[in-house]
Amino acid sequence: MEREPQRQLATAVAEAVARRETLVAEAGTGVGKTFAYLVPLLLSGGRALVSTATKSLQDQLYLRDLPRLRDALAVPVRIALLKGRSSYLCLHRLQQARETATLPDRFAVRALARVETWAPATRTGDLAEIEGLDDRSPVIPLVTSTRDNCLGSDCPQFVQCHVVRARREAMAADLVVVNHHLFFADLSLRDSGVAELLPTVDAAVFDEAHQLVETGLQFLGTTLSAYQAIDFARDLLAAGLTHARGQQDWQLLAGGLERAARDLRLACAGPLREVKGILKLRWDERATASASAEAFAAALAGISEAADAACEAAVAAEATSPDFTRLIERARRLAQLAHGFEKPAAVDRVRWIDLSPRDARLVESPLHIRDLFTEQRAAAPRAWIFTSATLGSDDELRWFSESAALEDARKLKVDSPFDYAAHARTWVPRQFPLPNQADHPVAVGALAARLAGRLGGRTFVLTTTLRVLPVIADALEATARAAGTPLTVLVQGSHPKRSLLRKFLDTPRSVLVGSASFWEGIDVPGAALQCVIIDKLPFPPPHDPLVQARAKALQADGRDPFDDYHVPEAAISLKQGAGRLIRSETDRGLLVITDPRLRRMAYGRTLRAALPPMGALDTEDDALAWLDELAAHNAASE
Repeated sequence: MEREPQRQLATAVAEAVARRETLVAEAGTGVGKTFAYLVPLLLSGGRALVSTATKSLQDQLYLRDLPRLRDALAVPVRIALLKGRSSYLCLHRLQQARETATLPDRFAVRALARVETWAPATRTGDLAEIEGLDDRSPVIPLVTSTRDNCLGSDCPQFVQCHVVRARREAMAADLVVVNHHLFFADLSLRDSGVAELLPTVDAAVFDEAHQLVETGLQFLGTTLSAYQAIDFARDLLAAGLTHARGQQDWQLLAGGLERAARDLRLACAGPLREVKGILKLRWDERATASASAEAFAAALAGISEAADAACEAAVAAEATSPDFTRLIERARRLAQLAHGFEKPAAVDRVRWIDLSPRDARLVESPLHIRDLFTEQRAAAPRAWIFTSATLGSDDELRWFSESAALEDARKLKVDSPFDYAAHARTWVPRQFPLPNQADHPVAVGALAARLAGRLGGRTFVLTTTLRVLPVIADALEATARAAGTPLTVLVQGSHPKRSLLRKFLDTPRSVLVGSASFWEGIDVPGAALQCVIIDKLPFPPPHDPLVQARAKALQADGRDPFDDYHVPEAAISLKQGAGRLIRSETDRGLLVITDPRLRRMAYGRTLRAALPPMGALDTEDDALAWLDELAAHNAASE
């Protein structure tokens, strides 16, 4: 079916490619932006690079969309898929894992057995081919390589290397599909083939471009983690016992590194005993505060000392295997990072600590990626196209354009073709606890039970923090039980994301309670999802060190951090969360935002304007009546 918004976007992309210009284009849900940029690229006759935010969309483009379009257009375009090292099986590391790996449990043993069974038959080596292999499996780091531990041409398996083959195919292709992580990692490390590939393309397209800035900051920064030291210790021990047994006390050296890693995490944790999820700590809370500064400094010194000792041992054993050459480089880099974090940060950079249940990451990051894109766009004349369903709340798409130094680009905003006014409603309860009140999460859970009970499940509850997930879920279950309403409550973290979503789709009368990872990239079209409840306005966390640093930078420029940063960030996130509701022309649903500030505060008008043009409801009775209408429509359709 022809869609005018899709035609407008495709025309703009074709013009940008032909003129080698920069285009920033927001395309609402249902526009069909993927085909709108792929068709002009395939017909252009030039070479192109397409980058996505997720590996799942990468696979969809390569395995489904591109082959269909190429066949329909009958164009002889050669396509290739290129992912990061951690997506490909390393044959050398698999051999090492067979011989030396210590696996934590029977699930990891089974996972390694599955990898071994699959390995001889795969052509690509892409671990995504293994059905059901969890992305979080501890086996994956054991059977994949990193920039640090890859042996390159010295590897005994170099001729059969899946990473090398993937890069070779990418260099020979007309259109290559990568992801944002790979793009930025390569520009900063020159390690994955993109830096070699980029100068040869006529057009670069970034889908899901709203994630570009945060992804870029991850890779333009510097990171030292406890896990990094543990991973190095494991590889040092494996190489030592395999190639230089008896030459050094490899167990002692590896143990020293692991102790240093443990001390670093303990110093970062300080008085905190239990950590759930990832906790961001200000740098001065640990590195300069008098109570913990001494332990923190000692932990960094311990990392560099253990790395220096490992380096000395690896140098002595270097002649026995090329593994030790890489281990020497890694040891020196580890010591260098520890010394770097002992010194003050540069004025235009910010530091913080990411603390998780098993790791601690010291992070130093720039405040923006403007310089990188300015440099890349100036390097050679090519088309740059950035597109997403959410890039800003104004016609100039300032939220994204300013952050990526694209103020001079052509801007295009095409609205969704969906009839939101007829098919969707939004409701903000008037009388409801404020988000900073203790009873707010319980009230959200109780309301979710009443709404989902009326609809028969088919509900997402999206939270802004992991902390409230169990509180909302417990209140939801308790209220449903007290009302005699049978509901199955699924909570993020109880299963991997993909299997949790499958359970939601396969289980009647289910409600899914999720946080950040369910706000975007989730596509549930049809009647399976008809109510989305957002617990509160998704403002950036005020105590986040990066948020604080950006706010200070805006203040220094004479701008208002709340109006120019916090509100636009919340508008984009709110738009993403609301976008889970209506995914096709026939979808119908209710969006509920349980934050009275959306009605009461002046900035509420700005945030409401960012949402799709749904009809507004006033009371809970109105909301229940709308859900009754949806339930009746479902019953008539089944």
